[in-house]
Amino acid sequence: MKIAVCVKQVPAAGDAKINPETKRIIREGGKAVVNPFDLYAIEEAVRIKERTGGEVIALSMGPEKAKAALTEALSMGVDRAVLLSDRAFGGSDTWATSYALAKAIEKIGGVDLILCGKQAVDGDTAQVGAGIAAKLDIMQAANVWRIEEIGADTVTVKRINERGWDVVRLAYPALLTVVKDINIPRIPKLRDARAARRAEIPVWKPEDIGADPDKIGLKSSPTQVVKTAPPAARGAETLKIDGSSEEAANVFVSELIRRKLV
Repeated sequence: MKIAVCVKQVPAAGDAKINPETKRIIREGGKAVVNPFDLYAIEEAVRIKERTGGEVIALSMGPEKAKAALTEALSMGVDRAVLLSDRAFGGSDTWATSYALAKAIEKIGGVDLILCGKQAVDGDTAQVGAGIAAKLDIMQAANVWRIEEIGADTVTVKRINERGWDVVRLAYPALLTVVKDINIPRIPKLRDARAARRAEIPVWKPEDIGADPDKIGLKSSPTQVVKTAPPAARGAETLKIDGSSEEAANVFVSELIRRKLV
């Protein structure tokens, strides 16, 4: 089985800054990390490979420093990684990003299963996974929290819905977006981390994947950000309760009742 797992490098919590002119996240400088939801996708891809055999390829789009995210994926057990990086990709919205990633997956060829994190924590749109599936015209399941069976021709999963979950069987090729309840990502061993740092990560440009120049980058992105603003600050109130543990507990419960919180 050949599995592609999509990985995004995002600003670390508290480090995200917005360009006042373009209204987009500034990705140069500042600390960056692997999108947390993508760690669960990486882990699940590696677990499937360990059960069934095959190959896992990590794929990302971003600046040169995004190789660090792919290096982390390699240290977790991914077999190889590819970075899409070129100025022409800059400013791509979810539509243009999913197009570029879909073209890269077509270039890899023979991919049976694509795994993505539920969403990226910088944009929070949860659109790229679905966009890739739409552009490849393949089956997809979102919010997957358990993979029940990996068959020769199909994958059976449980996906979360508003009232519980659905059991869904998809024919290959298929795409799954996973939630954090699906597993606990492993901590790479030291030898694997060292090997990952030595690995060569090829960089593909638009011409390498056959991308239409009119479908990538800022100028080709249909999403236009008109205005951005920080959220209003939330008020904080602290209540200090003196006395013994029993007295403090009684006062605490009384306060909850007074505020109609219980």
